[in-house]
Amino acid sequence: MTKERRYDIDWLRVIAIGLLLIYHIAIIFQPWAMFIGFIRCDDALVGLWKPMTMLNVWRIPLLFFVSGMGLYFAMKKRNWKHLLIERSKRILLPFVFGILAITPLHFFVFQNYYNMPLSYFPHMGHLWFLGNIFVYVVLLSPVFFYLKNNENGKFKKAISKVMSYAFGPLIISGFFMLEIGLVKPQLFELYAQTWHGFFIGFLAFFFGFLFVYSGKAFWQTVSKWKWLYIGLATVLFAVRFTGYESISNMYITTLESNAWILGLFGIGYSYLNKPSAILSYLSAAVYPVYIIHMFVLYVGALLILPLDLHPRLKFIGITAFTFIVCFLIYEFILKRIVILRPLFGLKWKFKSVTKKKLKRI
Repeated sequence: MTKERRYDIDWLRVIAIGLLLIYHIAIIFQPWAMFIGFIRCDDALVGLWKPMTMLNVWRIPLLFFVSGMGLYFAMKKRNWKHLLIERSKRILLPFVFGILAITPLHFFVFQNYYNMPLSYFPHMGHLWFLGNIFVYVVLLSPVFFYLKNNENGKFKKAISKVMSYAFGPLIISGFFMLEIGLVKPQLFELYAQTWHGFFIGFLAFFFGFLFVYSGKAFWQTVSKWKWLYIGLATVLFAVRFTGYESISNMYITTLESNAWILGLFGIGYSYLNKPSAILSYLSAAVYPVYIIHMFVLYVGALLILPLDLHPRLKFIGITAFTFIVCFLIYEFILKRIVILRPLFGLKWKFKSVTKKKLKRI
């Protein structure tokens, strides 16, 4: 069986993580940053948050959709036992290690910046996402393997039929609206370590798998109607941005979120589904960069915020520092030290190292 590589999905994962870094840096420049445990710049850039309000309704759900899609491809060459072992290595191990050794680091920086007594505080922090993903894999694997073993059944044919219509993929918004009604979150974009974040991630992960499972019909539809989805999302965002709460509520936001995501899938499928050396590098780097970015970001804030600079220059400086230092750490430490690779979600290379040693002998 030939291995199918979806470069557009890889690109969307890379882009989403890149936007996540910028989003977290933007929080530093908001007046409420300290309330959620971020170092705060005394000179706020409130206007910087305006474009972030467009991102924050789809940036995390997109990653959950993409993760569900990734599981579909991972299942093609693995049985349930091999899948759980592989996901334990790639997700659970970095998650547990991160709680114990990575997230306490940026809390140390936070304590140091505000002259607080230093204390060791293991916590999930931004790695809550990995914990959710692993739980979804465990809970949904039986369903996914059942679907995989019945790929010629009536269910897949029905799903493929629904996905062939322009508004077919948008039907899933009904399930997200149901989640809003049952969970009643305070804010739509409050995902981290909340039941809202857990269930919206669960739905996105499930439907991400289902989209790929349904076959080419889904991809042809989002490719054909991508600008319709983007247009719909833009209109709904404009309404939300103006603050008409009676029109733009969280139920409508679910539709906006999914419209953005479907439009992005269509754009990716149309223009990004091709290999490149840059993508190969970034696709491997993005996971460890995600794991370490909060520590690097906080160090950047510690060094740059005290400088006598305009806040816009501080934002640019912290952004450049975060991206450059993250990739330097990845390139010269995480990528090259064999024992660290599995702790940061990189493929284990013990076998290849052993083979090289045997060849030398």
